[in-house]
Amino acid sequence: MTDQELIQALVKKELLAEAIAKKLLEEAALKNRSPESLLYEERLLDEVQVAKAKSEILGIPYKKIDPASISDNLLLIIPRDTSRAYNVIPLERRRDMLVVGMLRPDNLEAQEMLSFVAKRERVSLGVYVVTPSDLAAVWRRYAPYRNEVEAAVKEIGVSKKVDDLMVTLEERGSSADDAPIIKIVASTLREAVDLRASDIHIEPQHARLRIRFRIDGDLQEGASVPSALAQPLISRVKVLSRLRLDETRVPQDGRFRTVIGGKDIDFRVATFPTPSGEKVALRVLDPATGLKGLKELGFNEHNARILEKAADAPFGMILITGPTGSGKSTTLYAMLQRLNSDKVNIVTLEDPVEYFMDGVNQSQVRPEIGYDFASGLRQILRQDPDIIMVGEIRDTETAGLAVNAALTGHLMLSTLHTNNAIGVIPRLIDLGVPSFLLSSSLNLMLAQRLVGRLCPECKRAAPASEEMQKVIKKTIERLPEEIKSKLSFKPPYSVYRVEPNPDCKVCKGKGTRGRVAIFEIFIMTRELGEIINKGFSEEALMNETVRQEMVDMRADGILKALQGEVLLEEVLRETE
Repeated sequence: MTDQELIQALVKKELLAEAIAKKLLEEAALKNRSPESLLYEERLLDEVQVAKAKSEILGIPYKKIDPASISDNLLLIIPRDTSRAYNVIPLERRRDMLVVGMLRPDNLEAQEMLSFVAKRERVSLGVYVVTPSDLAAVWRRYAPYRNEVEAAVKEIGVSKKVDDLMVTLEERGSSADDAPIIKIVASTLREAVDLRASDIHIEPQHARLRIRFRIDGDLQEGASVPSALAQPLISRVKVLSRLRLDETRVPQDGRFRTVIGGKDIDFRVATFPTPSGEKVALRVLDPATGLKGLKELGFNEHNARILEKAADAPFGMILITGPTGSGKSTTLYAMLQRLNSDKVNIVTLEDPVEYFMDGVNQSQVRPEIGYDFASGLRQILRQDPDIIMVGEIRDTETAGLAVNAALTGHLMLSTLHTNNAIGVIPRLIDLGVPSFLLSSSLNLMLAQRLVGRLCPECKRAAPASEEMQKVIKKTIERLPEEIKSKLSFKPPYSVYRVEPNPDCKVCKGKGTRGRVAIFEIFIMTRELGEIINKGFSEEALMNETVRQEMVDMRADGILKALQGEVLLEEVLRETE
């Protein structure tokens, strides 16, 4: 099966548009990459759909894998490095048969490796098609992160002094002393990607070096190593990100890119001096988790239609608002992915550029040399843009330029910091934008929050309390008729609780797996424009949201809670 045959099969099944398939093949040829790997990286299709298509083409069944069912003895048959190199995992041993999972069963090199294993073990082979996520889940079974770190520390020997451990600039020239340090850093980066962590914190303490991961918004400790290794480990990270090794007194910023699990992962690095040594924070920028389509973000059908209509407008401003860490950038990138085509010129101004998008002209501001959002926006307007994305509107000058761009035939996307969608209007006026310009420049205001997504294995339906029943009933009554007519929920309403299982392989006993956004969308209408021009009040704006039948964040969250996606209590807490 060639890559061309796989893509054609996906087009034939109407899973992939022909135009997108053509663009994908061109991009793969240009980057010398597999079209299948780009499919996963750019999240154009669900990987299970791809696996099932391969299954039909090759006549080999697809199988969903439970990593917990694979014994440690079975993993010894195909070593981890071999498994990673050929994308093959052992699944089961049945008397004289070894059953394996393969990402590409037609790969000749992988077939030769398996033939060797079969002869050595004196078994025949059975094969299933598996997905990249299944491969990654089984690879985590080989050597848990803490074990890898502990083994590397033992290899070094805690008795060695800091000065005995010099990290070289190039891995190929590393000494026996350097190798464990390189191994610990590599294992830490790989673990962060496997856990879908957004950040890594490497923190020198008085008696140890603590390594923590931020997963679904919460920090959790991953490993602890002797304090003697703090400086070499941090030096290794600084080497990767090309920071000055001899400068430890002031903060430094850098970034580097590497391949982990077949994906290009960017790491943004920031050092910070403390009395115990330099602390390092690494932002993990994994396109597989950070670049999502609008449908994956959690928009209900009603809100998705409103947002898509605003995005298709030839000009005007779409502003996304919410606190730090609420997923605003993810939503911006999702919109850019939808708008990106050969027919439009998209230019962005970011601080910093988080994800690199093919076909989008991205620029990073550098305030230290006078290249800030305001000066950058002036330059963007000379680049003949159709669509402009500015990372954040922070000051009066940027706000004025953004409004001017929206008025002069450009679609402008940006973010603000306000508590809700109606807060955008007073915030823009506070930034010096004349109120009479808002009705003609502003198209849509979107506010969002992130709440934990319930683990599908640990969640259980339970009747809502009497107080909750009243809240749910009141919320449903004020929903737009088009949403109410499609609801299947009837009183008494049931919500979901989590019963975390320490042995759960999906959430590892946490009860949640990832996060989902709750949204509200406020539209600029003729009526809203009149309210603003007359000198608005908060009450007048709230009345307009009622007239528009706006589905606010609390209502959106309650609907998701009834569907079993999130905890109702967390929704109510986040939308107080």
